[in-house]
Amino acid sequence: MQDMEQIYEQYFETVNKYLFCLTRNNDISEELTQETFYKAVKKINTYNDECKISVWLCQIAKHLWYDYCKKNKKVINLDEKFLEIRIR
Repeated sequence: MQDMEQIYEQYFETVNKYLFCLTRNNDISEELTQETFYKAVKKINTYNDECKISVWLCQIAKHLWYDYCKKNKKVINLDEKFLEIRIR
């Protein structure tokens, strides 16, 4: 297995492009890409070589994106309710 620095250099662009396709926002995709590699470092012992490492990294990225959406949906819902109350 490659060391994490080589993995980062080799797959950063792939993961970032994948996340950009999901987010359509460069800042968010870069932030989530960094989180993806941070999580990958912590969970490298769970990688079992059954799939390409790029697939494994994109799975981590996808789950971080889902988490991001859940967190922001709650904030948006609260803001919408606040606006509805203020308008009445």
